[in-house]
Amino acid sequence: MPYDDSVPPTRRARPLLLAAALAALCLTTVAGCGGSPDTTDGAGADASPSATPTAPASPSPSPTEPLPQGPLTGRTVVIDPGHNPRNREHAKEINEKVDIGTGRKECDTTGTSTDAGYPEARFTLDVSHRLRELLQAQGARVLLTHDEDRPFGPCIDERARIGNEAKADAVVSVHADGSAVGNRGFHVILPAAVKGGGADTSKIVKSSADLGARIAGHFVRTTGSAPSNYIGGGTGLDTRDDLGGLNLSTVPKVFVECGNMRDPKDAALLTSASWRQKAAQGMADGIADHLKG
Repeated sequence: MPYDDSVPPTRRARPLLLAAALAALCLTTVAGCGGSPDTTDGAGADASPSATPTAPASPSPSPTEPLPQGPLTGRTVVIDPGHNPRNREHAKEINEKVDIGTGRKECDTTGTSTDAGYPEARFTLDVSHRLRELLQAQGARVLLTHDEDRPFGPCIDERARIGNEAKADAVVSVHADGSAVGNRGFHVILPAAVKGGGADTSKIVKSSADLGARIAGHFVRTTGSAPSNYIGGGTGLDTRDDLGGLNLSTVPKVFVECGNMRDPKDAALLTSASWRQKAAQGMADGIADHLKG
């Protein structure tokens, strides 16, 4: 789930983007699509203030072995696994507010979980590892914002900063939602046009929209999951201005809510290793499609 559950999301439809996404989804949808998304994309931590809780600030190291040559050689992708499995042990630190440009929000949140107790933070790490492997196989340089190698976080502002400092060609934040039973399907969260404080998304709105639409189209085809039935009007796309990880990004970035952990049918998918591999493949295909232009 994203980082801003405490603030009602501002959703704006972009007709051209949504039309393009709908067309892509219609072209790629398989018969009997039955996947599920989620709307809690880790909103609750995202920004950059002077009072940001301190913690190791280095992203996961890049591979030491030479990467294979491939279609993504020379490209850098940052993967942001939503939340941190140890956040719950550091309530004070993750509840400290950081600046997200449009206001202040918690450094991070614990994320959601299935009713059986499978944590979103475990899901996001697993999918992120799979996604990293797929992208590296195509020659991309891949960094993770964290790899369970720090006590909590990173805070949402630092997550954005890692992608910015890496001059990433694309950043994808992996999440799973925690909505009501019956709410199913995936959705991709896009940055709104935001300018204020340390936030200015004017240069990344268009490129992020393209990244998100391509991921949505490939996610449908690869996983068999349908776009969210409760967010995005059937497009699988949602635009928000209340997520620090998007507001503070200066490089193309989206959040992917892979499904709703609180719905039993979606939870069955999210807890399946084979489905998680498909989710990673769908994202990898969308990222590659975007980077190849």
